[in-house]
Amino acid sequence: IIMVPALYYAFTILDYDIATRMHLSVGTSLAIIIPTSIMSTKTHMEYNAVDFKMVKSFGVLILLGVILGTFLAVNLRTPQLVLFFSIFAFTVGLFFIFLREKLVENPKKISNTIKNLSGIFIGFISVPLGIGGGSLMVPFMRTFGYDIRKSIGTAAAVGFLISVSGAASMLIGGKI
Repeated sequence: IIMVPALYYAFTILDYDIATRMHLSVGTSLAIIIPTSIMSTKTHMEYNAVDFKMVKSFGVLILLGVILGTFLAVNLRTPQLVLFFSIFAFTVGLFFIFLREKLVENPKKISNTIKNLSGIFIGFISVPLGIGGGSLMVPFMRTFGYDIRKSIGTAAAVGFLISVSGAASMLIGGKI
């Protein structure tokens, strides 16, 4: 949410082509997330705050969503991609203002259907936004009562999947 606008601004100052500026910002953000997600996951693992069962259950679905999201991202023009990002940032802000306090505290079982659809959605939406999925994964897990530490740690591990596959698919998608 912070990196993409900062990169967009930097690429504007450096006078990168407007047609590719947002795409470059998104792809670069995903690449930057790779080492940060590794370190974050490693640190959270030391505190037993990563639910690898959840990561494993989301894995293939996240990757499917990343492929679909890459297709969307490479086919949007810069103004459309900027609008898409802006709407998402606004929606996340609304969530934290109005719904954050309504999260449950006791973990509930997540149905496979909800998990499958959410995995695809999180992967899909993360690539055109250049995010590791934490701003989606953490609220998702908190909605089902997961502890905040476990939610953040698990989101970091999912972020690694999204960032590696997303950066690679954006690189490949940009050359096709």
